[in-house]
Amino acid sequence: MPRPRVSPAHRLRAYAACLACRTSKRRCSGTFPCPNCVHRGQADTCVPCPRDASAPQIRYQPYPTTVTTTGPSTANPDIGAQSPASIQSSQSHGLDPPSAGAQHRTHPRMLWNRQGERVYVGKAASLSFLQLLRDTVTQHIGPSQFSHNVKSEDMLETESLHHIPPAVDDRLDVARKEAFIRAYLTATSGFLYVISESEALQILAESLEADKERENTRWAFRDVMIAIGAQSCKGDPTTVQAERFFFARGQRRAFSSMLETPSLELVRLFLCMSFYMLGACRRNAAFMYVGVAARAAVALGLHQTGLSSSMTANEQQQRARVWMSLCVLDLLVSSILGRPPATSTVQLERGEYPSNLDLPSSRIDASLVASYRMSLILDEITRQLYSERAASADVAESLLAKLTRWSDQLPESLLASPSDEQDRAVAQKQIISSLHVACFYHFAVIVVTRPFLVSVLGVRLARVHQDLSASDQVRPEEDPAHSKLSVACVDSAVYMIQTCLEIHQSQLLLNNMCILKAFIFAAALVIGFSMFSQKEVDSALDSAFNGALDILRMLSQQSAQAAHYLEIVTFLSTAITEQRQRLASQSRYSRSRYVSKLFSLHGRRRSPEPQEMESSGVSPLASQSTAPQSDEHADRSLTMPADIDDAFSGWEGMELPLWDSFPYIAEPFQLQDRTNEGNN
Repeated sequence: MPRPRVSPAHRLRAYAACLACRTSKRRCSGTFPCPNCVHRGQADTCVPCPRDASAPQIRYQPYPTTVTTTGPSTANPDIGAQSPASIQSSQSHGLDPPSAGAQHRTHPRMLWNRQGERVYVGKAASLSFLQLLRDTVTQHIGPSQFSHNVKSEDMLETESLHHIPPAVDDRLDVARKEAFIRAYLTATSGFLYVISESEALQILAESLEADKERENTRWAFRDVMIAIGAQSCKGDPTTVQAERFFFARGQRRAFSSMLETPSLELVRLFLCMSFYMLGACRRNAAFMYVGVAARAAVALGLHQTGLSSSMTANEQQQRARVWMSLCVLDLLVSSILGRPPATSTVQLERGEYPSNLDLPSSRIDASLVASYRMSLILDEITRQLYSERAASADVAESLLAKLTRWSDQLPESLLASPSDEQDRAVAQKQIISSLHVACFYHFAVIVVTRPFLVSVLGVRLARVHQDLSASDQVRPEEDPAHSKLSVACVDSAVYMIQTCLEIHQSQLLLNNMCILKAFIFAAALVIGFSMFSQKEVDSALDSAFNGALDILRMLSQQSAQAAHYLEIVTFLSTAITEQRQRLASQSRYSRSRYVSKLFSLHGRRRSPEPQEMESSGVSPLASQSTAPQSDEHADRSLTMPADIDDAFSGWEGMELPLWDSFPYIAEPFQLQDRTNEGNN
């Protein structure tokens, strides 16, 4: 059956083709270096073809950000960077030299939610970086479970509960509820500080009247705190039932006409509901709840201080704690999803929270202060780096300098480990608080330097293929400034995993850590990308990558989101192993290109000449991948036509051994056509 014609509105065409593809009349992706030149070992000479002076001038864009409705993303970002040779060649063709910044290769995406609606994910999100990594893996090893996961277009959120579980309030004693409250305080330490432990236990002991609006709000707030604590504990049947019951009851009370009047209790309630939704694998709901809290906070004037002289010092500090907790959670959730935050446009006037926090009499938790200041830097990072078409190295270095000054000003209480005399519960809370602050810092460094990592690793992949093809072309060179920033990105990811792994091995991690699992996933993708792009095995990277798998495996027992992260990282590990085997096989072939094995019981295969490979349209790199790795593979290559059907038996599970015999170049129109063909 012929393939259906692609609609002109869905055709994705490059704005400009490279000189080599236009000369040879090949389809070009419009990215420089393009995949064709990368596989032919000519990445250093891949430059846009000059236009005629009479032709209409079209502003060049690396790739349109059109998103299809089904199948893998059609984004085919450039994975390379301009070398000095290509810069000189561009200037000789009358083109402007490339800027010193690193062009963003991640693009915004539209994903499906559980209700079948499209939701926006920005280019700064880890999911957008994941799609870039999938495209890169496809270009170098072909289709795999990692690059062609059927769930790649879904947000993969859990369904909301449509019924309230049986009441468990009467079956839980006060001691169990107090344990859940203390677990809540530990789970939110370093990110939220909307209530002290004494006040939380006081609310638990109060006899509240449900018919009064304020008491109803406090009761809902109490229920959500208990639900977060139960969510963080070991998931036995009683705990799981308590978690769902208390949150469902608190959520129902939260929407019982309380949105009509903003209050401090309302802000605290929706902040905690947002935090719970992150742990329940419902990030869109968490994003909306924190938006409700932000609007109520602005209506109450929490973003300003000193406007009312009738407020006591305790009231002002409580309002400051709630506002800073709101900023931290809002900017964190927004950066993870790549969406504009609700609090970034609220400008603080001079002489407010940043200066008041330095007062010795301040009772605000030190970890909250550190996270709040870090959230402001993270907001600056997304505005300055990701709002432009390219990330400037100078801007990135200035932002890293701010992060360094932030780390130098951290109090000793966040850097020192707890003493042995401390109670285990108190020590765990302090450790989790310091862990959250440390991982927040490493995550910010990753967000700053990730565009430069993509640029540098693209050049390294091009050089690896050029070395294996024994090309005489000029080797592409890395930008020194980009190389330094890429090293910082990988180091920060390794440090994050090492810190989390140390606490995990001490059995101090909670069973559900809603924000930490997103941090670990972002770090694992960075480390996996670095492992995929180098021939040599780095034991430190391998150890950190395996540590990320161990932590996600533990968290996946109670978190659907962590289970999905674990699946993705596991598929990436398989792709890394395949890439290493492929590079090792090609390296052996390139070393012995002048000698071949003469005799074998399984027969002798004649090595193709380079002229034959060029005339047949197959690159030497592709033929190298067919080199036998064992006698079993050699025997399989000599099968008769009657045995071919058996070779295709593994296609349904995406175990595609026969696809390894040729390079797969994921071009945009090919992906689009396959998508439309699958729909029909």
